[in-house]
Amino acid sequence: MTTSPTPSDAPTFFEHLRGLFGSTPDDGRLGSKVDAARALDLIADGATLLDVREKGEWKSGHAPHAIHVPLGQIDQAPRRLHSGRPVVVVCASGVRSRTAAKHLRGLGFDAASLSGGMPAWQRAGGEVRR
Repeated sequence: MTTSPTPSDAPTFFEHLRGLFGSTPDDGRLGSKVDAARALDLIADGATLLDVREKGEWKSGHAPHAIHVPLGQIDQAPRRLHSGRPVVVVCASGVRSRTAAKHLRGLGFDAASLSGGMPAWQRAGGEVRR
């Protein structure tokens, strides 16, 4: 009995499920979400932090090294990002950042949403500038 070979770059069923539910893939990419402690490590290692909150939220407190692009302007983000660097996307709670990270992954960026948003960032010791 012979079976047809499958393309080596095609995701397996389990890889597809990991992508849907946010587990880190085996290829070293971020996955769809990261916790705040991992986000701090990623930023320290050179990842970009992208804040997709609105201007008023940004002014109320943001990470000093973050790039600010509100979710409604996410199409402008690629011009401000380095294509070879991972991107950690943050918002107030994690909802908008999931949308933005998914959009960026569709454009070829290695992007993940920071679970829990800015409150989680602060609880994990992330710096905030007001």
